[in-house]
Amino acid sequence: MFSVLADRIRGLASLFWREVAKFGAVGGVAFVIDNGLTYYLMHGPMTDSEAKARFVGATIATIFSWIANRLWTFRHRRQANVVREFLMFILINGIGIGISTGFTALAKYSFNVTDKNMLFAAGVVGILVATVVRFFAYRFLVFNQELDQEPEFSHDHELIELHHREKAAAAAAAQRSELLEPDSPESPRQP
Repeated sequence: MFSVLADRIRGLASLFWREVAKFGAVGGVAFVIDNGLTYYLMHGPMTDSEAKARFVGATIATIFSWIANRLWTFRHRRQANVVREFLMFILINGIGIGISTGFTALAKYSFNVTDKNMLFAAGVVGILVATVVRFFAYRFLVFNQELDQEPEFSHDHELIELHHREKAAAAAAAQRSELLEPDSPESPRQP
């Protein structure tokens, strides 16, 4: 039993780290899209609207991120309802965009930072904070289907439920033993 449990835990850990690696690769490309576009907009067409430039860059990166995460990172966890999945993704990314844009706006309007490079850096810090929030939100709220289709992970939810099943089995065994007479373990008690 312990070897089966250990194998299952190793498999889930391996899956988790593969998802983290893929999420990181997608995030790296989205980071380049977001920051490249934001930097261009801050130093060009949106020179006086740094927070808006961050918002536009983040929005374009979000669209890329949804497609890449849906088709690659979490492809085995996609929901059947694509519209619901997309709306959840947009909601989570709206929060993430709010975090990264908020860091830029906070630096500019609350701390009176005027240097574009410092405002850009504040947005990058916001992106890092938002990335942690996004990973767990994607994993548990957006792309949250069980991996029952994958044979090696077909019972990944049982790790969580294992304790509850063992507890229920012990309770059922205790109840059966109460029904048996102490001197004759095979005959039920009469009420």
